[in-house]
Amino acid sequence: MTTNVSSESLAAPVLTRVQVALALALLLGLQPVTTDLYLPALPQLTRALGASMGAAQQTMAALLLVFGVGQLFWGPVADRVGRRPVLMLGLLLYTAAAVAGALAPSVQWLIGWRALQGLGLAAAVVCARALLRDLYEPHDGARVMAWGMSGLGLIAIASPTLGGAVAALAGWRAALALVACIGAAALAYVTWWVPETARRLRPDATRPAVLLSAWRRIATHPVFVGWALLTTCTYGGLFTILAGSSFVYIDVLGVSPALYGMLLGTGSAAYIAGTFICRRWVHRYGAVGAVQRGAWFTLAGGLAMVLPAALGLQSAWAIAVPTALYALGHGVHQPCSQAAAVGPFPDQAGAASALAGFLLASVAFGIGAWLGYALDGTVRPLAYGFGFWALLTCVAAWTLVRRLQPARRT
Repeated sequence: MTTNVSSESLAAPVLTRVQVALALALLLGLQPVTTDLYLPALPQLTRALGASMGAAQQTMAALLLVFGVGQLFWGPVADRVGRRPVLMLGLLLYTAAAVAGALAPSVQWLIGWRALQGLGLAAAVVCARALLRDLYEPHDGARVMAWGMSGLGLIAIASPTLGGAVAALAGWRAALALVACIGAAALAYVTWWVPETARRLRPDATRPAVLLSAWRRIATHPVFVGWALLTTCTYGGLFTILAGSSFVYIDVLGVSPALYGMLLGTGSAAYIAGTFICRRWVHRYGAVGAVQRGAWFTLAGGLAMVLPAALGLQSAWAIAVPTALYALGHGVHQPCSQAAAVGPFPDQAGAASALAGFLLASVAFGIGAWLGYALDGTVRPLAYGFGFWALLTCVAAWTLVRRLQPARRT
C-alpha cells in the first residue's frame, strides 16, 4: 500500500545535541514527576480523603490507562500535524489537570483529573521519542537518548525527595500543585525553544485503514518486537517499585516520607550511572552488546530482593540496594531500547512510539491494579513482582534482542 506523504518537506530544524537532550529530559522527565513526586504523599492522601488502598492505587492506575491509550491517539496525530502542536496542546492539558487534581475534593475526582493528566503526559512522551527519530539514526539516537535520560535521572532523584519534603511541610495538595508548576515550566520551554522536527507530514496518518496497516506492520517487525518488549519488561520492574514501595517503606517498615524520598532517590542516582555506562558501551559494543551486559545488573538486583524476602527478612536496605542494582541495568536498557524500537520507521515515528508506549503503559496499569490487591503488609508481593520482571528483562535481552543483529562497533 502506498502512503500519502505531504509533497512539501519541512525545513530541517536547527538544534544542538545539548538542546535535544534537554528537551528529552524535560519531556520524558514528566513521567517521574507525575508518579514519583506524589508517591511520598500517597499514604497521607489516602488518609486525608478517607480512601482505601485500592482507591489510592487507582489514582495511579487511571493515569496509566489513559496514558497508554492516549499514546495511540497522539502518535498518528503527531505524524499528521507535526510534533510541536501536539506538544503544546498536551502540555497545556497536563498542567490544567494537575491544578485541578491539587484541588480535588474527593478521591473520585482526583482519579478523574489524574486520568486527564495522563492524556497530556502521553502527548509529551510520544513526541519526545518521535522527535529523537526525526533528528537521528538509531545508533546516534541511543547516545543522545542516554544524555536525555541522565537528565531524566536527575529529575527522578529530585522528585521523590522534593515530594516527600513538600508533603511533610505543606501536605499532599502542595505536592500535586508542584507537579502543575513543573508542567507549566515544560510548556514554556517547548513554546520558546523547541521547533517542529518532523521533516515530512503524513496527511493520511489518522485514516483508520492506513493506521491499522501501519500498526500491523510495526507490531510484527522483529526489531520493534525485540526492543519494545525489552523496554516494557525493564520498566515493569521499575514501576513495581514506584507503585508499591511507598506503602511498603512507610506503612510496613516505618520509614518517614522524607527518608523514603531519599531512598528512592538512590535508585535514580544509580540509574544516572547506568546511562553513563550506556554511552560507553553503545560506542564500544553497540546497542545489542550494551543491553546484554546491562542485564547482569538487572539479574543481580532481582535476586538480591527476592532472596531476603523469601527468607522472611524485612529491611529498607533489602529493597533500596537491589533497586539500585536494577536501576543500573535500567539506565542501559532504556536509552537503547527506546531509540531502537522506532528506528525502522522514520516516516511513522509517532505511530511506532505510540505503540511502544501503549505496550509499556498497559503493563504498568496491570502492575498497579495487581499491587492494589496483592500488598499484604509484608515485603513479599513487592519483592516477588520485582523479581518476575527482572527475569523477563534478562530473557528479552539475552534472546529476543540478541537475535536481531550481532554486537558491533561503528
